[in-house]
Amino acid sequence: MLENNENPHLWRLLWEYDPNGLIAVDVSMNIKVVNPAFCNFFKVEAAEIIGTPAFNLLGNVDRFKKVWEKNQMMQGIEVEYENHHLYLKEVIFPIKDENIIACIMTDITSEMQRKKEIHDIREQTVKKVNEVVDNQMKVAQEIAGLLGETTAETKVSLLKIIQMINQ
Repeated sequence: MLENNENPHLWRLLWEYDPNGLIAVDVSMNIKVVNPAFCNFFKVEAAEIIGTPAFNLLGNVDRFKKVWEKNQMMQGIEVEYENHHLYLKEVIFPIKDENIIACIMTDITSEMQRKKEIHDIREQTVKKVNEVVDNQMKVAQEIAGLLGETTAETKVSLLKIIQMINQ
């Protein structure tokens, strides 16, 4: 357990090296602070975005507003940031005494890409199976048709033979 909870150097190191993106916005939804991982996710410099509306970078910020209004944490929210080719899992929580809403963002882009690849493979497999089944049905119908024609021709020939014998 940490003996000195007020060690700013320790907290700065944790902030700098956390692989999760961290962002805090004020109640007006302006960006107050971000960590390096967040900047890396969105390919921005902290100085460029501090003080700007979070909407400009994150798009819809209704979930942040909802967290503030309900004073309740939201976790496990999966958000796709198409412009940045990112899938992030978010935990958003209010810090009322600081008048900010904080968000921890975990990059799940690789996991989502794998899920998409598996989904695509399944779709392709189902498509191929359907093609094979359709093809087999066509072949079976053609064979049945040929057998039917041959059977009909044989029947006609045998009936003619029977007629000739009976005459």
